[in-house]
Amino acid sequence: MKKLLRYMAPYRRQVAMAPLFMIIEVALELMQPRFMARIIDDGVGKGDLRLIWVTCLLMLGTSALAVIGGAGCTYFSSLAGQNFGAELRQALFRKVMSLSFAETDRFSTASLITRLTQDVSQVQHTLVMCLRMLVRQPMMCLGGVVMALLIDIRLAGILLLLMPPIFFMSLLTFRYSRPMFSLIQEKLDRLNAALQENLAGIRVVKAYGRSDYEKRRFEQANRGLSEQHLRTARFMSGMMPLTMLIMNMGILAVLYVGGWTVRSGELSVGEVMAMVNYITQILFSFMFATFVLTDFSRAKASADRITAVMDTEPSVVDSEGARPIAAAATQERRAAAVEFREVSFRYPGAAGAPVLQGVNFSLRPGERVAVLGSTGSGKSTLVHLLPRFYDVTAGAVLIDGCDVRGYRLSDLRDKMSMVLQESVLFSGTVAENIRWGKITASQEEIEEAARVAQAHDFVMSFKDGYETLVGQRGVTLSGGQKQRLAIARALLKKPSLLILDDSMSAIDVETERRLQASLKDACANMSILQIAQRISSVSNADRIVVLQDGVIVGQGRHAELLRSCRVYQEIVESQTGEDLSRRGERGGLRHD
Repeated sequence: MKKLLRYMAPYRRQVAMAPLFMIIEVALELMQPRFMARIIDDGVGKGDLRLIWVTCLLMLGTSALAVIGGAGCTYFSSLAGQNFGAELRQALFRKVMSLSFAETDRFSTASLITRLTQDVSQVQHTLVMCLRMLVRQPMMCLGGVVMALLIDIRLAGILLLLMPPIFFMSLLTFRYSRPMFSLIQEKLDRLNAALQENLAGIRVVKAYGRSDYEKRRFEQANRGLSEQHLRTARFMSGMMPLTMLIMNMGILAVLYVGGWTVRSGELSVGEVMAMVNYITQILFSFMFATFVLTDFSRAKASADRITAVMDTEPSVVDSEGARPIAAAATQERRAAAVEFREVSFRYPGAAGAPVLQGVNFSLRPGERVAVLGSTGSGKSTLVHLLPRFYDVTAGAVLIDGCDVRGYRLSDLRDKMSMVLQESVLFSGTVAENIRWGKITASQEEIEEAARVAQAHDFVMSFKDGYETLVGQRGVTLSGGQKQRLAIARALLKKPSLLILDDSMSAIDVETERRLQASLKDACANMSILQIAQRISSVSNADRIVVLQDGVIVGQGRHAELLRSCRVYQEIVESQTGEDLSRRGERGGLRHD
């Protein structure tokens, strides 16, 4: 919790004002039992109606001032709490955005969402409660004890006997409720994960008729959360009746002893009633302190989860002496040279053989190199090393002769555009999604990029053209349309290196042919590294790299690989149905 309190620093004034207003409220409330005693003893007892009216007016006046004090405390504590929550949430989001893939893989998406929303809200709520209750309750308790001692030491002694067991129960509640609330947050993570997966994959769920299965899975997660809430509630419910029992026993003891003191003439009826009020205030203060400790226990669990993210350091950062890429934004970018030099990679914490082993190949400026291989051969992992989503385990990846770890991350990623396997679009218009690649782009630049990506015609077929609203994640578009818009977004940036990670898989063959031709004309100042599954997508590449189980088993042009690489032949055979091995036997085809 201490680490998070630094986000309160800009709001010290509001934090200081809230307790000041609460002091006013508590001081005025502590006067009320004395006024009541005066009305009973001097007003009712002596029949002084004027005294009753004057004292009642004083009670109303002090109550009104107490309301102002309480409202001021609520205003300033809420102001501090809301600003604190906004600052903390923003800092946590910035931290999440700074983490490398290795760290975000460790925290699930659902868990990060819970931490950014509910955990921050819980800490914020507890802070507001603390600014009010942690000032009010100790002051009310201390002031009540002082006022009770001023009335009668014997009756105050009863109160002092009741305080230790209530204090012990409060500590017991705090100690055992904290792990329970931690479990609640973990169960909530699982519920959010099930909900997120179902909403994101609702079409797949319905297409496969798995709605009943997903309902049961969600019900299981929901029941787990409910059961944990009930276990916590059962524990907490036992504390409240015990506290009330102790408090009522104390009031009965005060009334019993107070009755004897009134009978003997040592105390008046009004003083005994005032004593009962003070004891009630004190014991209620302890009871509310238990509530605050419970909230604090829950907030501590949430704060620990937030701190776990805030304390996580990204594994991929700018190295010492990282140099910027010297290129003016107004200049035409030059195509990048890329080299993979003895690259090996294993995902953090993964066992078994590396995903990539001893990978060696280069991409000359302006060249288009395709990477082909079966599923799981390491193709996507290979291109993830270029923008440093992950760092190599061994070897080096070089761009323009410099290890990518020697560049500043922002400059390195600005140098390239990447179209991933899953074409992610954002809520907004078509133009806004394409402009995401270059926020200063004009409408003419947007349309030019869309034409190259073969997206202009279908965009103009929409009623609102480039101002057509795209649903969340592009749900209103087909897979091929989303891929073409993602390619247009990447082209708009005019990068030195364009990475296409199987980004034409949903595009029909004829459209892909036109797209490949337009890319060749428009990307003269770009180097292109393309991941693909279809032979038709890569057959015209300057060079093809064939991967199998993370190892390069062939390099060359299409015709060369047909003669020399058996893995490439098998891929061609699986897509064309032609038996190349027999043709190779007749024509002297060599096998690896």
